[in-house]
Order: sequence, then structure tokens, then C-alpha cells
Amino acid sequence: MFIQVITGTTSDRDGLRRQFDRWQTELRSGANGYLGSTGGVTDDGRLFMAARFESEEAARSNSAREEQGAWWAETEKFIENATFQDSVEVQTLGGGGSNDAGFVQVMRGRITDKEKAPALMAQFAELLPTLAEQRPDIIGDVTVIHSDGSYSDILYFRSEAEAREGEKKEPPAEMQAMFGEYMAVMPVDEYIDLKDPWLI
Repeated sequence: MFIQVITGTTSDRDGLRRQFDRWQTELRSGANGYLGSTGGVTDDGRLFMAARFESEEAARSNSAREEQGAWWAETEKFIENATFQDSVEVQTLGGGGSNDAGFVQVMRGRITDKEKAPALMAQFAELLPTLAEQRPDIIGDVTVIHSDGSYSDILYFRSEAEAREGEKKEPPAEMQAMFGEYMAVMPVDEYIDLKDPWLI
């Protein structure tokens, strides 16, 4: 899988949303290899968008389409300080992204030990059955490792209310130590709460 993450800010959330809706109705059918996207704008105007493709080649082919270029030329008018991060280092848990989510939280940070991170993510995957029992509000997760050593961890929840309630639960003892180690290797620098996620 190939994922492109776009971040920035916007002062016109509605205008930007109209552009993404237009892409869905007018351009999506011609985007071969497109798997879906997750995004939205926070209450304070921060944009996060992650577009998933079967391969980097499929994503590049889509970007080269004339209609895609014209659409982006209009869309970028609604975005300030846009940044792009491409990656093929992707791990999905619990089925990956879910269009059934009513709330999405993105955790972004920088990996402090890139050699240790894969093993910790594998251990985390092994504990999924326990986590599913403890946190049924989490319905999917996609972690993207960026080439500059940063990461974006996208968590999908049924609703924000369930997510906040789940945060209050004390994790099982076997998970607490692993979480501590995980957070030391992949500390969170920024939380991006998408209360009205755009899932296409």
C-alpha cells in the first residue's frame, strides 16, 4: 500500500470540503488503484488528509491526470502551508481504515528508535484480541511511517463520545508496560481530532 499524507491549515472548511466532494463525484472513477482516503479539518483549522493507493505507481499515475491537476489547482487555493509526505511503510490493525467511523484521531510524532519500532508494532498487533475486548470503540488503525522519521497513527472510532469514555479505562497490566515502551519509541507530538471525518 502507498499513502500520501497532506497537512496544512484552512480558513474555509466548507469550500475545501466542497472540493473533496467534487473529487469523489467527478474524478474518483478515473483514479485507478485508489483505495480510499481519510481526512478532515480540526476545530482550529488544521487539515489532515491521507489518501491510500494500491501502489506508488498508481498514485503517480493519478497525479499525472490532467483533470487531477486542474482539480488540485483549485483545491490548493483553500489550503495554507500545504505539506506532502509519501510512504510505503504502512501497518494496518483491526482491518485498517473504516468508513463507519464517526470520529478519527490522528497521533503524529517522531520515532526515536527506528530499529525497535517494527518489533513493538508487531507486539502491539499480537495484543489486538485483548485490546478489542478492552476498547471496542476502536474500529481500525493505520500507522504511516514517513521517510523523515516521523509517523502518523490514524485511529478510527465509532464516535467521539465512545472514544473519550474508552480513554478512561485502565489497560490490562500486560499492556501497560508495552504501552510505556511504545510511547518512548514513538512519542506523540500532536493530536489531530477529526470530529467530522471525511471518509471517501
